[in-house]
Amino acid sequence: MALIDYAIEHVPDDPDASVEVPIPDLAQRVLELYWRQVRPFAGKELRQSTQARARIPRAAMELRAAAGIGTGGASLAVAATRAPTVYEKALDEVTLCLAQQPLQRLQRLPGATVSDCFLFEDSFLHDHVSRSTLRAHGDSIVLGPGVATGLARLAGLLKPALEIMWVEDVRRMNRFLDEDVPDVAGHLFGRERISLASVREPFKDAFGARCFYCDLPLAVDNPVDHVLPWSLLGIDGLANLVLACRRCNGDKRHSLPATSIVDRVLERDRDVLEAIAAEIEWPTQFDRVVAAARGIYRSQPDGSVTWAGVRSSQRLDLAFPHWWLDIDPR
Repeated sequence: MALIDYAIEHVPDDPDASVEVPIPDLAQRVLELYWRQVRPFAGKELRQSTQARARIPRAAMELRAAAGIGTGGASLAVAATRAPTVYEKALDEVTLCLAQQPLQRLQRLPGATVSDCFLFEDSFLHDHVSRSTLRAHGDSIVLGPGVATGLARLAGLLKPALEIMWVEDVRRMNRFLDEDVPDVAGHLFGRERISLASVREPFKDAFGARCFYCDLPLAVDNPVDHVLPWSLLGIDGLANLVLACRRCNGDKRHSLPATSIVDRVLERDRDVLEAIAAEIEWPTQFDRVVAAARGIYRSQPDGSVTWAGVRSSQRLDLAFPHWWLDIDPR
Protein backbone atom coordinates (compact mmCIF):
# COMPACT_ATOMS: atom_id res chain seq x y z
CA MET A 1 0.00 0.00 0.00
CA ALA A 2 2.89 2.34 0.73
CA LEU A 3 4.43 1.51 -2.65
CA ILE A 4 1.15 2.38 -4.36
CA ASP A 5 0.94 5.72 -2.58
CA TYR A 6 4.55 6.51 -3.49
CA ALA A 7 3.91 5.56 -7.11
CA ILE A 8 0.87 7.83 -7.32
CA GLU A 9 2.91 10.79 -6.07
CA HIS A 10 5.88 10.06 -8.35
CA VAL A 11 4.39 9.08 -11.70
CA PRO A 12 7.17 9.80 -14.22
CA ASP A 13 6.70 11.86 -17.38
CA ASP A 14 7.64 8.75 -19.36
CA PRO A 15 5.08 6.09 -18.36
CA ASP A 16 7.62 3.35 -19.12
CA ALA A 17 10.38 4.81 -16.93
CA SER A 18 11.90 3.24 -13.82
CA VAL A 19 11.42 5.05 -10.49
CA GLU A 20 13.76 5.02 -7.49
CA VAL A 21 11.96 4.59 -4.16
CA PRO A 22 13.80 5.54 -0.94
CA ILE A 23 13.03 2.91 1.70
CA PRO A 24 12.89 5.58 4.47
CA ASP A 25 10.11 7.27 2.46
CA LEU A 26 8.23 3.97 2.41
CA ALA A 27 8.91 3.63 6.14
CA GLN A 28 7.23 6.97 6.82
CA ARG A 29 4.17 5.88 4.86
CA VAL A 30 4.00 2.49 6.58
CA LEU A 31 4.33 4.19 9.98
CA GLU A 32 1.46 6.46 8.95
CA LEU A 33 -0.68 3.43 8.05
CA TYR A 34 -0.10 1.90 11.49
CA TRP A 35 -0.54 5.20 13.31
CA ARG A 36 -4.29 4.78 13.85
CA GLN A 37 -4.18 1.01 14.03
CA VAL A 38 -2.10 0.72 17.19
CA ARG A 39 -4.81 2.40 19.26
CA PRO A 40 -6.73 -0.07 21.47
CA PHE A 41 -9.83 -1.55 19.85
CA ALA A 42 -12.70 -2.62 22.11
CA GLY A 43 -10.28 -2.07 24.99
CA LYS A 44 -7.66 -4.45 23.62
CA GLU A 45 -4.38 -4.12 21.74
CA LEU A 46 -4.73 -5.70 18.31
CA ARG A 47 -2.17 -8.29 17.33
CA GLN A 48 -0.98 -7.48 13.82
CA SER A 49 2.08 -9.64 13.32
CA THR A 50 2.96 -13.32 13.38
CA GLN A 51 6.41 -12.36 14.69
CA ALA A 52 7.19 -12.59 18.40
CA ARG A 53 7.99 -8.89 18.40
CA ALA A 54 5.80 -6.68 16.22
CA ARG A 55 8.49 -4.17 15.33
CA ILE A 56 6.48 -1.64 13.32
CA PRO A 57 3.42 -1.41 15.62
CA ARG A 58 5.80 -1.24 18.60
CA ALA A 59 7.72 1.66 17.02
CA ALA A 60 4.44 3.49 16.43
CA MET A 61 3.29 2.97 20.04
CA GLU A 62 6.62 4.12 21.46
CA LEU A 63 6.46 7.29 19.35
CA ARG A 64 2.88 7.95 20.49
CA ALA A 65 4.00 7.65 24.10
CA ALA A 66 7.07 9.86 23.64
CA ALA A 67 4.99 12.56 21.92
CA GLY A 68 2.37 12.50 24.68
CA ILE A 69 -0.33 11.40 22.25
CA GLY A 70 -1.21 7.98 23.66
CA THR A 71 -4.48 6.90 22.09
CA GLY A 72 -5.37 10.42 20.92
CA GLY A 73 -6.10 11.61 17.42
CA ALA A 74 -3.04 13.81 16.77
CA SER A 75 -1.27 13.03 13.51
CA LEU A 76 2.11 11.44 12.88
CA ALA A 77 3.37 14.85 11.71
CA VAL A 78 2.53 16.32 15.12
CA ALA A 79 4.35 13.47 16.86
CA ALA A 80 7.41 14.03 14.66
CA THR A 81 7.46 17.68 15.78
CA ARG A 82 6.99 16.91 19.46
CA ALA A 83 9.48 14.03 19.69
CA PRO A 84 11.89 14.36 16.73
CA THR A 85 14.58 12.06 18.15
CA VAL A 86 12.14 9.23 18.83
CA TYR A 87 10.54 9.82 15.42
CA GLU A 88 13.89 9.41 13.65
CA LYS A 89 14.57 6.27 15.71
CA ALA A 90 11.16 4.86 14.74
CA LEU A 91 11.76 5.67 11.08
CA ASP A 92 15.14 3.93 11.18
CA GLU A 93 13.63 0.85 12.84
CA VAL A 94 10.78 0.64 10.32
CA THR A 95 13.20 1.13 7.41
CA LEU A 96 15.31 -1.83 8.52
CA CYS A 97 12.22 -3.93 9.25
CA LEU A 98 10.83 -3.30 5.76
CA ALA A 99 14.12 -4.37 4.17
CA GLN A 100 14.42 -7.52 6.31
CA GLN A 101 10.81 -8.65 6.11
CA PRO A 102 8.03 -7.49 3.75
CA LEU A 103 10.10 -6.00 0.92
CA GLN A 104 12.20 -9.13 0.43
CA ARG A 105 9.06 -11.32 0.55
CA LEU A 106 6.66 -9.19 -1.47
CA GLN A 107 7.49 -10.81 -4.81
CA ARG A 108 7.85 -14.38 -3.53
CA LEU A 109 4.95 -16.79 -3.93
CA PRO A 110 4.14 -19.09 -0.97
CA GLY A 111 6.51 -22.06 -0.98
CA ALA A 112 8.94 -20.45 -3.44
CA THR A 113 12.60 -19.97 -2.58
CA VAL A 114 13.33 -17.20 -5.08
CA SER A 115 11.55 -14.03 -6.08
CA ASP A 116 10.00 -13.14 -9.40
CA CYS A 117 11.22 -9.55 -9.59
CA PHE A 118 8.27 -8.09 -11.48
CA LEU A 119 8.20 -4.94 -9.31
CA PHE A 120 11.83 -4.29 -8.29
CA GLU A 121 15.22 -5.97 -7.95
CA ASP A 122 15.47 -7.42 -4.43
CA SER A 123 18.58 -9.62 -4.52
CA PHE A 124 20.34 -7.52 -1.87
CA LEU A 125 17.45 -7.85 0.61
CA HIS A 126 17.24 -10.71 3.13
CA ASP A 127 16.29 -11.49 6.75
CA HIS A 128 19.55 -10.13 8.13
CA VAL A 129 20.38 -7.32 5.70
CA SER A 130 22.44 -4.66 7.46
CA ARG A 131 22.16 -0.89 7.47
CA SER A 132 25.54 -0.69 5.72
CA THR A 133 24.25 -2.87 2.87
CA LEU A 134 21.19 -0.66 2.54
CA ARG A 135 23.41 2.42 2.43
CA ALA A 136 25.52 0.78 -0.29
CA HIS A 137 22.32 0.52 -2.36
CA GLY A 138 21.33 4.12 -1.68
CA ASP A 139 18.73 3.10 0.91
CA SER A 140 16.46 2.52 -2.08
CA ILE A 141 14.75 0.05 -4.33
CA VAL A 142 14.08 0.80 -7.99
CA LEU A 143 10.68 0.07 -9.49
CA GLY A 144 11.07 -1.51 -12.93
CA PRO A 145 10.06 0.11 -16.23
CA GLY A 146 6.38 1.06 -16.20
CA VAL A 147 5.75 -0.27 -12.67
CA ALA A 148 5.11 3.11 -11.01
CA THR A 149 2.61 4.10 -13.70
CA GLY A 150 0.93 0.71 -13.50
CA LEU A 151 0.58 0.84 -9.70
CA ALA A 152 -0.85 4.36 -9.87
CA ARG A 153 -3.33 3.36 -12.57
CA LEU A 154 -4.50 0.29 -10.62
CA ALA A 155 -4.62 1.98 -7.21
CA GLY A 156 -8.40 2.23 -7.16
CA LEU A 157 -8.63 -1.58 -7.49
CA LEU A 158 -5.58 -2.67 -5.50
CA LYS A 159 -5.98 -0.58 -2.34
CA PRO A 160 -9.53 -1.72 -1.42
CA ALA A 161 -8.51 -5.33 -2.08
CA LEU A 162 -5.41 -4.99 0.10
CA GLU A 163 -7.47 -3.39 2.88
CA ILE A 164 -9.88 -6.34 2.84
CA MET A 165 -6.99 -8.80 3.04
CA TRP A 166 -5.39 -6.80 5.88
CA VAL A 167 -8.63 -6.76 7.88
CA GLU A 168 -9.04 -10.52 7.44
CA ASP A 169 -5.46 -11.10 8.62
CA VAL A 170 -6.11 -9.03 11.74
CA ARG A 171 -9.35 -10.94 12.40
CA ARG A 172 -7.49 -14.26 12.18
CA MET A 173 -4.80 -13.09 14.62
CA ASN A 174 -7.33 -11.76 17.17
CA ARG A 175 -9.87 -14.38 18.19
CA PHE A 176 -12.22 -11.86 19.85
CA LEU A 177 -12.89 -10.23 16.45
CA ASP A 178 -15.90 -12.22 15.32
CA GLU A 179 -18.77 -11.16 13.11
CA ASP A 180 -20.50 -9.41 16.03
CA VAL A 181 -17.60 -7.04 16.67
CA PRO A 182 -18.28 -3.55 15.26
CA ASP A 183 -16.41 -1.82 12.45
CA VAL A 184 -12.89 -3.28 12.58
CA ALA A 185 -12.12 -1.94 9.10
CA GLY A 186 -13.10 1.55 10.23
CA HIS A 187 -10.68 1.33 13.14
CA LEU A 188 -7.82 0.03 10.99
CA PHE A 189 -8.22 2.38 8.06
CA GLY A 190 -9.68 5.51 9.60
CA ARG A 191 -13.13 5.46 8.10
CA GLU A 192 -14.39 7.19 11.21
CA ARG A 193 -14.10 10.92 10.47
CA ILE A 194 -14.67 12.35 13.96
CA SER A 195 -11.05 13.45 14.03
CA LEU A 196 -11.73 15.85 11.16
CA ALA A 197 -14.17 17.81 13.31
CA SER A 198 -11.40 20.06 14.63
CA VAL A 199 -10.90 21.37 11.09
CA ARG A 200 -14.53 22.47 10.67
CA GLU A 201 -14.69 25.72 12.67
CA PRO A 202 -11.27 27.10 11.63
CA PHE A 203 -12.23 26.48 7.98
CA LYS A 204 -15.57 28.25 8.46
CA ASP A 205 -13.80 31.24 10.02
CA ALA A 206 -11.24 31.38 7.21
CA PHE A 207 -13.28 30.47 4.13
CA GLY A 208 -16.89 31.02 5.16
CA ALA A 209 -19.65 28.63 6.19
CA ARG A 210 -20.55 27.59 2.66
CA CYS A 211 -20.12 24.36 0.73
CA PHE A 212 -16.90 24.37 -1.29
CA TYR A 213 -18.63 22.60 -4.16
CA CYS A 214 -22.08 24.20 -4.49
CA ASP A 215 -21.68 27.35 -2.32
CA LEU A 216 -24.87 26.71 -0.34
CA PRO A 217 -24.90 27.59 3.40
CA LEU A 218 -23.66 24.81 5.66
CA ALA A 219 -25.30 23.10 8.62
CA VAL A 220 -23.63 23.26 12.02
CA ASP A 221 -22.23 19.72 11.77
CA ASN A 222 -21.49 19.62 8.05
CA PRO A 223 -19.00 17.05 6.64
CA VAL A 224 -15.33 17.75 6.04
CA ASP A 225 -14.51 16.18 2.67
CA HIS A 226 -11.31 14.79 1.15
CA VAL A 227 -11.08 16.35 -2.33
CA LEU A 228 -8.74 13.62 -3.58
CA PRO A 229 -10.72 10.61 -2.34
CA TRP A 230 -9.68 8.96 0.91
CA SER A 231 -10.28 5.53 -0.64
CA LEU A 232 -7.68 6.24 -3.33
CA LEU A 233 -5.06 8.10 -1.31
CA GLY A 234 -5.53 8.75 2.41
CA ILE A 235 -4.10 12.25 2.64
CA ASP A 236 -5.57 14.11 5.62
CA GLY A 237 -3.55 17.32 5.12
CA LEU A 238 -5.48 20.60 5.15
CA ALA A 239 -4.64 21.13 1.47
CA ASN A 240 -6.84 18.11 0.66
CA LEU A 241 -9.76 19.04 2.93
CA VAL A 242 -12.80 21.23 2.24
CA LEU A 243 -16.15 21.95 3.88
CA ALA A 244 -19.06 20.33 2.08
CA CYS A 245 -22.81 20.07 2.45
CA ARG A 246 -24.25 16.60 3.02
CA ARG A 247 -25.77 16.51 -0.46
CA CYS A 248 -22.48 17.15 -2.26
CA ASN A 249 -20.51 14.95 0.14
CA GLY A 250 -22.92 12.04 -0.35
CA ASP A 251 -23.06 12.43 -4.13
CA LYS A 252 -19.28 12.73 -4.57
CA ARG A 253 -18.31 9.90 -2.18
CA HIS A 254 -15.27 8.11 -3.71
CA SER A 255 -15.37 9.85 -7.10
CA LEU A 256 -12.40 11.62 -8.62
CA PRO A 257 -13.28 15.34 -8.86
CA ALA A 258 -13.11 17.34 -12.07
CA THR A 259 -9.77 19.07 -12.64
CA SER A 260 -11.45 22.47 -12.24
CA ILE A 261 -12.25 21.52 -8.63
CA VAL A 262 -8.60 20.56 -8.04
CA ASP A 263 -7.59 23.95 -9.50
CA ARG A 264 -9.81 25.73 -6.97
CA VAL A 265 -8.68 23.76 -3.94
CA LEU A 266 -4.98 24.24 -4.75
CA GLU A 267 -5.47 27.97 -5.36
CA ARG A 268 -6.59 28.64 -1.78
CA ASP A 269 -4.37 30.99 0.21
CA ARG A 270 -1.50 28.86 1.49
CA ASP A 271 -0.68 31.35 4.26
CA VAL A 272 -4.20 30.91 5.61
CA LEU A 273 -3.84 27.12 5.53
CA GLU A 274 -0.48 27.32 7.31
CA ALA A 275 -1.96 29.59 9.99
CA ILE A 276 -4.76 27.09 10.60
CA ALA A 277 -2.22 24.26 10.64
CA ALA A 278 -0.20 26.02 13.35
CA GLU A 279 -3.33 26.78 15.38
CA ILE A 280 -4.71 23.22 15.48
CA GLU A 281 -1.45 21.24 15.02
CA TRP A 282 -2.50 19.77 11.70
CA PRO A 283 -0.19 19.49 8.65
CA THR A 284 -1.17 21.10 5.34
CA GLN A 285 0.74 18.56 3.17
CA PHE A 286 0.36 20.94 0.23
CA ASP A 287 3.29 19.58 -1.79
CA ARG A 288 2.12 16.02 -1.25
CA VAL A 289 -1.41 16.87 -2.41
CA VAL A 290 0.00 18.51 -5.55
CA ALA A 291 2.17 15.46 -6.27
CA ALA A 292 -0.75 13.10 -5.67
CA ALA A 293 -3.07 15.10 -7.92
CA ARG A 294 -0.46 15.08 -10.67
CA GLY A 295 0.06 11.34 -10.40
CA ILE A 296 -3.61 10.41 -10.15
CA TYR A 297 -4.77 12.42 -13.14
CA ARG A 298 -1.80 11.69 -15.38
CA SER A 299 -2.32 7.96 -14.85
CA GLN A 300 -6.04 8.10 -15.77
CA PRO A 301 -7.12 7.28 -19.34
CA ASP A 302 -8.37 10.23 -21.39
CA GLY A 303 -12.12 10.49 -21.21
CA SER A 304 -12.41 9.07 -17.68
CA VAL A 305 -15.52 10.26 -15.88
CA THR A 306 -14.92 12.81 -13.08
CA TRP A 307 -17.32 14.34 -10.57
CA ALA A 308 -18.25 17.95 -11.34
CA GLY A 309 -21.13 18.45 -8.88
CA VAL A 310 -24.35 16.79 -7.78
CA ARG A 311 -25.57 14.64 -10.68
CA SER A 312 -22.97 16.27 -12.90
CA SER A 313 -19.87 14.78 -14.49
CA GLN A 314 -17.07 15.75 -16.87
CA ARG A 315 -14.86 13.66 -19.12
CA LEU A 316 -11.18 13.99 -18.27
CA ASP A 317 -9.30 16.11 -20.80
CA LEU A 318 -5.73 16.96 -19.86
CA ALA A 319 -5.13 18.97 -23.01
CA PHE A 320 -6.27 22.03 -21.07
CA PRO A 321 -3.27 23.34 -19.04
CA HIS A 322 -3.17 22.95 -15.25
CA TRP A 323 -0.05 24.15 -13.43
CA TRP A 324 -0.08 21.26 -10.95
CA LEU A 325 0.14 18.71 -13.78
CA ASP A 326 3.58 20.00 -14.75
CA ILE A 327 5.26 19.74 -11.32
CA ASP A 328 8.35 17.48 -11.37
CA PRO A 329 7.60 14.66 -8.85
CA ARG A 330 11.28 14.31 -7.99
